Amino acid sequence: MKSTSGMNPITEDDIANFLANTPDFFERHAQLLASVQMTSPHGNRAVSLQERQAQMLRDKIKGLEQRIMEMVRHSSENGSTSERLHRWSLNLLRTGQAADLPDCVVAQMREQFHVPQAAIKVWDVAPAFADSAFAQGVSDDAKALAASLDQPYCGANLGFEATRWLPDVDAAASVALLPLRDGDIRTAGSAFGMLVLASPDATRFDSGMGTEFLERIAALASAALLRLR
Repeated sequence: MKSTSGMNPITEDDIANFLANTPDFFERHAQLLASVQMTSPHGNRAVSLQERQAQMLRDKIKGLEQRIMEMVRHSSENGSTSERLHRWSLNLLRTGQAADLPDCVVAQMREQFHVPQAAIKVWDVAPAFADSAFAQGVSDDAKALAASLDQPYCGANLGFEATRWLPDVDAAASVALLPLRDGDIRTAGSAFGMLVLASPDATRFDSGMGTEFLERIAALASAALLRLR
């Protein structure tokens, strides 16, 4: 569409702005609404503007319904995870002997959270626990790795020494390494242990996953295992 000579052509944006700023235009030209034909998104047939708008509204409602269902699903999953964490914490509190705590942490990770494999090592323990299996077989490199983590590592098994603590290292396609420390788990520095979680599913512990829940696990395990020091 061209305007009068010497003026800029009218653009689609000009038309859109005119209609947006002239809400009574279609009241004065109601016949236009009935005559405008558009292509249906569900086929090649022509539909009226009103029908096209109705379809857009139905699609929007459908999208909102899907989002609501996703929210309900996530809420249910979060509730289930919170309940598992609650049971896991209670079992740690019920463990009377400090020497039994590492095995409890590992066993409850498998039972409550269905983690295929888990292992734990704790160092700098009190002399009474120095000969325990959980305090043996940790190199300085593994201790340095735990100290360097300011959040749990999640991702592929890159041949970490800590994965050799697992019952079946060959079945550990993805792993999570949780540092244990007396203090803020998210602050790199000294660590007195590390919890290893593993799965044959390469996507179970993905590098893009959030670590907030694992940080909570590490903090609770650390608080319980301080009894070994």
